[in-house]
Amino acid sequence: MQATPPYTPAITEHDAASIAQLREDLAAANHILAHHEVLDGFGHVSVRDPRNAAHFLIAQSMAPELVTPDDILTLDLDCQPVDGDTRKRYLETWIHSEIYRARPDVKAIVHSHSPSVIPFAASSVRLRPVYHMAGFLGSGAPVFDIRHCFGCTDMLVRNGEQGKALADTLGDSDVALMRGHGFVATAPTLPAAVYRAIYTELNAGMQSTAIALGGEVTYLSEEEGKRSTETNLGVMERPWTLWKRQAAALRRD
Repeated sequence: MQATPPYTPAITEHDAASIAQLREDLAAANHILAHHEVLDGFGHVSVRDPRNAAHFLIAQSMAPELVTPDDILTLDLDCQPVDGDTRKRYLETWIHSEIYRARPDVKAIVHSHSPSVIPFAASSVRLRPVYHMAGFLGSGAPVFDIRHCFGCTDMLVRNGEQGKALADTLGDSDVALMRGHGFVATAPTLPAAVYRAIYTELNAGMQSTAIALGGEVTYLSEEEGKRSTETNLGVMERPWTLWKRQAAALRRD
């Protein structure tokens, strides 16, 4: 397993403020995804540490809707805490560490069990974009089947070898489905990862509706998907600001 490079930064006041804001945003991401029913009592979201690409931030093992900034851990790519924090970690932190290891371009990851997506991981019908908000799905999300690599398991990604197999299936895609389990959504920013997780679920529901109509379904072409993805990445602040405000209002209520 690749060794984590040594890192002993001098933390400035600006760095401390930036990391504090990142923890706030990661807690908000948990709340947003719970509000949109992409996460429930299970699932998780992480963000790569801007101070060190071999570290990432993720909540301790708990329901996403309950996460606060104080619940955020910093782990290395071997899923070990970098500061000796012994709080319980999610069983599947390897999903995050191995994707970060394989994909330097990925800065944030969501792992979800949202219900509209699950059937596409169990079917020969590929999850494909039916509208521009899900153009990041390209020509179809690949499906990771842990049974093909490791035989009968409890379906969880519990170690680095299993995480690497998932990352290999993801390849250079933005989303990968997990047969009998859920999906992972990746992005170059935390708001974009939240966006992609939400719209993966929404697109799955719309695609199922389109298929049920019984006619021929017209999907976005790969070029249409690329162009709409570029456009949507340029306006992430719009939904992100709204979703943060909505999640904060719900918590006040």
